[in-house]
Amino acid sequence: MLTRLSIRNIVLIEALDLDFARGLGVLTGETGAGKSILLDALGLVLGDRAETSLVRSGEPKASVTASFEFAALPDTIASALDDADLEIEPGEPLIIRRQVKADGGSKAYINDQPASVALLRELAPALVELHGQHDDRGLVNPRGHLALLDRFAGTDLATLQRRWASWAKAEAQLAEARDAVEQARADQDLLIAHLAELTALEPVAGEEARLAGQRADMQKGEKLAGDLEELRHVWEGSDSPLAALRVAARKLDRIAPEHPLLAEALAALDRAVIEAGEAEEKLESAAEALVHDPQALDAAETRLFELRALARKHRCEVDALPELMRDMRARLDSIEGGEAQLDALEAAAHEAREAYLKAAEAAHEARIKAAKRLDKAVANELAPLKLDAARFLTAIGKLPEDKWGASGMDSAEFLIATNPGADFAPLNKIASGGELSRFILALKVALAEKGGAATIIFDEIDRGVGGAVASAIGDRLARLASNEGQLLAVTHSPQVAARGGMHYLIAKASSGTVTKTSVVLLDAKGRQEEIARMLSGAEVTPEARAQADRLLEGV
Repeated sequence: MLTRLSIRNIVLIEALDLDFARGLGVLTGETGAGKSILLDALGLVLGDRAETSLVRSGEPKASVTASFEFAALPDTIASALDDADLEIEPGEPLIIRRQVKADGGSKAYINDQPASVALLRELAPALVELHGQHDDRGLVNPRGHLALLDRFAGTDLATLQRRWASWAKAEAQLAEARDAVEQARADQDLLIAHLAELTALEPVAGEEARLAGQRADMQKGEKLAGDLEELRHVWEGSDSPLAALRVAARKLDRIAPEHPLLAEALAALDRAVIEAGEAEEKLESAAEALVHDPQALDAAETRLFELRALARKHRCEVDALPELMRDMRARLDSIEGGEAQLDALEAAAHEAREAYLKAAEAAHEARIKAAKRLDKAVANELAPLKLDAARFLTAIGKLPEDKWGASGMDSAEFLIATNPGADFAPLNKIASGGELSRFILALKVALAEKGGAATIIFDEIDRGVGGAVASAIGDRLARLASNEGQLLAVTHSPQVAARGGMHYLIAKASSGTVTKTSVVLLDAKGRQEEIARMLSGAEVTPEARAQADRLLEGV
C-alpha cells in the first residue's frame, strides 16, 4: 500500500510530505484548492507523461517520491523488477522517485536505482488503481474482465492452463513430424538418385588420402622408370662395380697377412662390399615400390576424381561421404516409418485436445453461473447509488478456435444500460463522470476483489449526488476499504468524508503574488470543522457543527 508521498515544487505545492495508512482515507477541500495536483503528482511516479507545466514557476525542477510497503512483494512487481535487473531486499519498501526539469526531460528511480518510465507504467496497475472522471483503465478496460470474473467464480485455471500447454505441445510435435515427413517425401526421388550414386562408389573414410598417396607414388615411378633401368644395368652382371669389388676383396684376402696395411685395406674393402650390397637391395626395393602400372594408375585416378566430384556436388569433404550416405538411408527409412509415427502423434494430439475442451467447457459453465451471481450482486448495489434505472450484464462470448488459449474459449465484458429499454454497451461508452465511478464502486463491492492494486483511489465519486446516496457511497467505500486494505477518496460529500479513517484537508493560500497549496491531516476537532464547512458553505454555523458531530458519531 501507499505509505508516504513527498512532493517538491509541483505547480502550487512547494514542499509536502504525506503519510498514509490502511483503511479509508478521504481528501477534501474547496474547489480549486489543488486536489487534482495531488493526483497529477502521484501520476508521475506511475509513469504518466512528464509535463514541464507541472514544475512550480521559478524552480529548475520538481520531484515526487512515493513509498509502498507490502507484506510480500506481489509476483507481478517482483517479476518486472527482476526483468529490469533491479534488486530490492526482502521487507524493504518500494520507493519510486520521479524528477521533472523545467526545461524538459525527466528521470526515474526505484530505490535509488535508475529506472525507465516504461517500467513505472508496468508497475502502476499493481500499485494504484485510479477511478476518476476520465478513467480508461482498471475495471473499465475489457481486457481484464475475464480475469476478474474468474477470480469471482473461483475458476480452475490451473487445470485449464496445464491442459492447454499439453495440447499445444502435442500439436507442435505433430506439426514438426508432418513437416519432416512432407519434406522427406518431396526429396524422396532426389534422395534415391543421390543414394544410388553413393552406393555405386561405396566411399570409405580415409580412402581419399590412400588413393592420393598411391597415385603420387605411381606418378613418381613413371617419371623415374628410365633412370632406374639404367641403374639396374649398372649393378647387374659380372662386370658390375659390386662384382669387381668382390673379386678385389678375394685377391686381397690372400696377401693381407703379409703386412698390417694390407689387412686394413681388406677391412675397408669388405665394408665397401657390404655398403654396395645394401645399396643394391635398396635400389631393388625402390624399383618394386615405384613400379609404374598404367592401368592401376588410371584406376586410382578415376576413383579419386569420382569421389572428389561427388563431394563437390554435395558440398562436403570426401571423408564425409560415408556419413552422408548413412544419413540419406535414414531419411528414406523415416519416410516408411513416418506414417506410423504420425498416427501415434495425431492420436496424442486428439486426446490432449479433448482434455482441454473438457476443462474449457467446465470453465465456461463456471463463468456462466458466476456471471449470473455477479449481475445480481451488482444490481443490488445500483439502487442505493442512485442508479436504480440502470442494468448491468456480464456478457460471455465463445471465441473462434484460433483465439483459444490458456484462459479457455471465452471472452467476457462488463456492459451496462443506463436507461430502461436501452441497449447494453461498454461501461465507458454510456456512463460518464461520477456515474461511471459509482458503477465501478458497485462492481468493486460486488466482486470483493482480491489481488488487485495495493491502493485504490476514487476521484469525486460523489459528484452530483447527496443525502442518502452519498451515505450509501460512503458506506460502500468503507466496506471496500476493509476488504482491499487501502482506499483513498477525493470527495465533496460530508457523508463520505465522515466515513474516513484518516481525513486530509487540501487548502490554497495566497501571500502577495505567491499562491501555495497545503495538505494537513486533521484531528478530531479539525474533522468536525471541515465537515461542518462542507455542510454549510462559507460560514460555519453551530447547526452545521452539530450535524457534523451526528455524521461522525454515526460512523
